[in-house]
Amino acid sequence: MIRTTLIAALCCVGGLPIFARSTAMSDNSFVRKAAEANYAEIQLGKLAQDKGTNSAVKDFGQRMVTDHTKAYDQLKPIASKDNITMPDRMNVKDQALYDRLSKLSGTQFDREYMRSMVKDHQSDVAEFQRESTKAKEADVRTYATNTLPVLQEHLRLAEDANAKVGASASK
Repeated sequence: MIRTTLIAALCCVGGLPIFARSTAMSDNSFVRKAAEANYAEIQLGKLAQDKGTNSAVKDFGQRMVTDHTKAYDQLKPIASKDNITMPDRMNVKDQALYDRLSKLSGTQFDREYMRSMVKDHQSDVAEFQRESTKAKEADVRTYATNTLPVLQEHLRLAEDANAKVGASASK
């Protein structure tokens, strides 16, 4: 009896079995990261609308604000259910990018913004593809599945705008 209780105690952390906790942490980590990315894309999109000189860059910035605001709002109930606080500021990495881009102007801003958008969306598409099949929670999997086509379209648009401003995505 003592042995069973000890094993049960060792197998559980925070009221959840260890295997369930690691699964939940994986989904929670994805939700946190997606919320941060959406928030950053909104802020960076506003910056592109303000500082962009090429119409493709300004249009892309507007699309980021519109689509990522919608994605951010769709993520809120999932985050709330899992007691995840939605961000109200950018993380350190995204803030550094914002600060760097905000110091640029003209075609230099356009090239650097679009280069970063191609890179970010390549990464986002890969992550959402993975989560659309690997997430343990159905609502997280559904969110990833439904958001993936939008991110794939963003990647295509970013690559097109990137080509128009002459940026290299491999910097």
